[in-house]
This record gives sequence, structure tokens and C-alpha cells, in this order.
Amino acid sequence: MLAPKPDPSIEWPATRILVVDDDVELCELVEQYLRSQGFQVDSVHDGTSGVSGALSKSYEMVILDVMLPGIRGFEALRQIRAKSAIPVIMLTAHGEDVDRIVGLEIGADDYMPKPFNPRELAARIHAVLRRTNSGTGKESSNPSIICLDDIRLDTRARLVHQNTREVELTSAEFELLSLFLKSAGQVLTREELVKNALGRDLEPSDRSLDVHISNLRKKLSSFEDDAERIRAIRNVGYVYVASNSSA
Repeated sequence: MLAPKPDPSIEWPATRILVVDDDVELCELVEQYLRSQGFQVDSVHDGTSGVSGALSKSYEMVILDVMLPGIRGFEALRQIRAKSAIPVIMLTAHGEDVDRIVGLEIGADDYMPKPFNPRELAARIHAVLRRTNSGTGKESSNPSIICLDDIRLDTRARLVHQNTREVELTSAEFELLSLFLKSAGQVLTREELVKNALGRDLEPSDRSLDVHISNLRKKLSSFEDDAERIRAIRNVGYVYVASNSSA
């Protein structure tokens, strides 16, 4: 089957991606497909090399398998996150929900269950890149600074401060916080949050949104009265409650 032409609406022809997987045949398949989509792709086959490559500042994204020789994918992700916010998509065994949740908790931006269709992987890559680059292009006409209570979010520099403390967020966490701040006091459905922050449709039994929000809550301290900033609305979604409207 002939690979489709690159999507002309995506303007990242020079984006460099590092694939970290010990399955050489899979790496070759992924490399071939992603290159047909305009990406530059390299592969390594162990966790140590993956960490080194991710921290080399030579790549814009990492595709990281959970099961790796030497350093496993989770430990590799921990080491990467200790020093870098580079977007990471984890590859997990089909049906292993625990692996997906652990990866997201450590700081993965998204995950793909194996086996997967390369076209779906490319779609996830585009979604993460849109989040990462959302401070430029069409959105640059929007106000770049959002301030609410003790939070200051800069959409162009992609920086978040709580009072004077810089808060390190993944691309998914950043997009979620941006949505919450823009819609403070308004209930956002799970479908809206997944579509607008993660760039895809909500899937049955998909817990990634809840994990991302849990991580965001941990990184942002509660209000002085211990009230939660982000409240879950049962069977609907979530709401960000400004301090002056907290109950």
C-alpha cells in the first residue's frame, strides 16, 4: 500500500522524532511511515540510548516503549522528565491499562497501545505537536497572558507561574490549565476537555484525562483554605473554581 502524502496543513516538515524500541522491525516500519509524512526519524533500541537522545536537544519528540532492555521505559521517562519537557508518547502493551496510567503519571504526553496502525500514531504525534506549538500561528492573536488568582500562564512562552514559582507542566497539562483558566467557573465536559486539550475524541474507558488532571492538581497547590482548584463534576466533567467563588 502506498503511503499517503504529508498533510499540507501541518507545518512541521523538519520535526525530528526519536523512536526508542527494541523491536527493530517495528522501528523500521515506523521510520518509513513517518518519513513519508515529512518527519525526520531516528531509532535507538535501549533505554540508556533513549534517555541520552531525548536530552541531547536534537529532537522535538520521543516515542518511547515501556518494555526495553536495561533501563525500562518508565525509568527512562523519569530520567527524561527530571531534565526535559520534551513531548513523549509511550508505547504500551495492548490492554495494559496500568502501564498507560503509570506512564501518564510520570509525565508522558500520550500513549499508544501495541499493536498500532502507523497512521494512528502519526495522528497522535500531530495532536501533541499542535499542543506544543499552540502558542504560535493562529492562536497568536489571542491574549498571550492569562492571570487568575495566583496563577499566571503565558501561552506564547508556554510558561506557568504560581506566585513566583515556575510550574513545570507537560503539553497536555498546559493545555488543560489554559482551558480551565479561560473557562473558570464553567463546567467543561470530559468530551470537550479531551477534544480541545488532547486533540482527539474521548474513547470508552479512557482514563488519560483523569490522570493528567490528577497530575495538574498535584503540581498546583490548593487555595489557602484548602479548597480544590479543579473539581470533578460526577458523570459530566470538571470545573476550575476561582478562589473568590469557592464555597
